[in-house]
Amino acid sequence: MRQHTFTPLHQRDYLDWPFFDASHREFLQSVDAFAGSGALDGVDHSNVDDSCRRLVLALGRSGLLRACVPGQFGGFTPVIESRRLVLARESLAYHNGLADFSLAMQGLGSGPIALAGPEALKSAVLPKVMRGELIPAFALSEKGAGSDVAGMSTTARQEGAHYVIDGEKTWISNGGIADLYVVFARSSDAPGTHGISAFVVHPDDPGFSIAERIDVMAPHPLATLRFDGMRIPSSRLLGAPGEGFKLAMRTLDIYRASVAGAALGFARRAFDEVTAHARSRRLFGMALGDMQLTQTRLGEMAALIDAAALLTYRAAWRRDVQQSSATREAAMAKMTATENAQIVIDTAVQLFGGRGVQVGGVTERLYREIRALRIYEGATEVQKMIIARDILRNGIGLAKNAA
Repeated sequence: MRQHTFTPLHQRDYLDWPFFDASHREFLQSVDAFAGSGALDGVDHSNVDDSCRRLVLALGRSGLLRACVPGQFGGFTPVIESRRLVLARESLAYHNGLADFSLAMQGLGSGPIALAGPEALKSAVLPKVMRGELIPAFALSEKGAGSDVAGMSTTARQEGAHYVIDGEKTWISNGGIADLYVVFARSSDAPGTHGISAFVVHPDDPGFSIAERIDVMAPHPLATLRFDGMRIPSSRLLGAPGEGFKLAMRTLDIYRASVAGAALGFARRAFDEVTAHARSRRLFGMALGDMQLTQTRLGEMAALIDAAALLTYRAAWRRDVQQSSATREAAMAKMTATENAQIVIDTAVQLFGGRGVQVGGVTERLYREIRALRIYEGATEVQKMIIARDILRNGIGLAKNAA
């Protein structure tokens, strides 16, 4: 079935905001060209494995995956740029959530390798990631260690020139289809997160298995991974022993603002759909959009989207241009964009009435898609804690300067 392609109603005046330059406007044109090329036609959400493999390859052939690797290995810029990731995810999410997922996971899954991998590993992996020929995965979460990474129980004990890994990881995106996994495991008895290390694992390593495939309300390839005495060479360690948590957080700092970008894409699509509906739907002798109650809801939705966009673009700009830690800003962006998008999409469903909850409709799909974003890569409650702790530690605004 050919997928309906929707033409954005918004004029993208935000591209003229000071966060972006001509290269970003040109890049976004290439994302739009990809979305309109037919590459998203027939994406089958009932077969997410094949659909994701096909999308990753198409994204690689289009050149868009260059946004996910450093310039040395074919990327657009010397270091991975947050603004480009935000724009790519926003535009792809607008058209197709699985396409957004596929691009994001190419970057997140290979991010630790780009940051801390030996040169030979980078050269072997990152060009293939960029071409869509290799699918990576980021394996951090466990049943007892999601938001609380310090509760990690997967272990990696060193035996001579090898590490032996035992345990499980769950809610792993690309689980079951990935060609390579970056696995985080406790390699020492150091307290908290200090004893966690990162390793490169292949699905054909003896002792590796897929324990369970996980189905969720917005279909994506997810799985529980099991490691049973899995023996890998010590050369598969990424960075220094015990530095895995820092590596995971450095990777997430790059991509957390892009989650907000995806939420923006979902919200903008819902807003455009419901605006078109308000103009054309007639009841009680007038257009739905002529009713003051409808106008107040549209005004609220527009303000929520712009507020989220400002925080999202600021977080990406701060990391790219000021080359400064943007942990607080990214947390604010992720929290606000996902929560605001939930409100926008829920309002769109309400304004569509019965059509809004019809299975297979755009707003019904968006309603399922947005719900997960409020949880993964740090739930809203965790983002609030990150923000508060940063303020208590570093201050904010005038208080920070006074301190």
